[in-house]
Amino acid sequence: MDDRRPNINIIDFARPSILKLKPYASAKDEFKDFDNDLIFLDANENPYENGLNRYPDPNQTKLKNVISEIKGIPLQNILLGNGSDEILDMVFRVFCEPLKDNVIISIPTFGMYKVLADINNVTCKKVLLTTDFQLDVENILSTIDENTKIILLCSPNNPTGNLMAKEDVLKLLLLPVLVVIDEAYIDFSDAKSWLNEIGNYNNLIVTQTLSKAFGLAGIRLGICYASDKIIELLHKIKMPYNVSILTQIKATKSLEEVVNIQNEIDLIIRNKSNLYKELLKIDLVNKIYDSDTNFLLVKVDNANIRYAQLLEKGVVVRNRTNEPLCEDCLRITVGTEQDNENLIKALRSLN
Repeated sequence: MDDRRPNINIIDFARPSILKLKPYASAKDEFKDFDNDLIFLDANENPYENGLNRYPDPNQTKLKNVISEIKGIPLQNILLGNGSDEILDMVFRVFCEPLKDNVIISIPTFGMYKVLADINNVTCKKVLLTTDFQLDVENILSTIDENTKIILLCSPNNPTGNLMAKEDVLKLLLLPVLVVIDEAYIDFSDAKSWLNEIGNYNNLIVTQTLSKAFGLAGIRLGICYASDKIIELLHKIKMPYNVSILTQIKATKSLEEVVNIQNEIDLIIRNKSNLYKELLKIDLVNKIYDSDTNFLLVKVDNANIRYAQLLEKGVVVRNRTNEPLCEDCLRITVGTEQDNENLIKALRSLN
């Protein structure tokens, strides 16, 4: 913790129109005792019970309680969304004035950040990572201006797979801007989550997801951790029923079986290690970058050709050759042991 850390007035940092906004109050917001055996005639729902005829809890109370217990983060510092994409979009809408404010991203990184900026009519300034895929802090500092509201970081980063150096992130947290750290892949890393710093930096927002390590991409659940003031502002614009009953039930059950999930994570990490070793034996592979994720960024002799050849053999990877610093790179997700064997077999057969 740094005594020089800024203490941004989050209320002043938000858009004036959001501060004036009176949020919609659903029937389920007004009445919260969902577990009581009562007659519900308040929300114009179909009364015939089928397990899905009632609206979900808009505050996702049961699910949040489980997350709070596992992560050690108070309920008032947690917000749930329909995937991390919805959460990031909400952050843009609360804090960035269209046609005025800007955000900074360090490329190559997750492409959705630029898309969200464009959707919200917010300027997105791009700063190139260093050749070892780390933050160019000096360049970021020179890019910031009086209208910069957010610095978006992905750590571990997609598509490069590496963590951003802690000392660099701490330098950015000292700035009078919001720092959003997307930790979609943190469960595959031995590094500590930035959740531990939420209480020390009120300009820090951390997002996580159940799409990767928990194997629940299909239910679309994103998790936001931030100061209570930020969470309150995000709640003002949150759609009332943004997380379905099915998602809440499945996510709660999965989180309650976290030991089983950890066993699966450990298996993926072992598979990644074995895949790394086998890829090194392939002649067309020139370099494999270190990874704290469930994928490997692999530099080959010609990414366009190899991508097309693998596709013909029924193996789908991601061609990242058009991304800055990723020329001739394929991003390969770690699959099952059989998936990985099939990949290696396909690569060995290429001319």
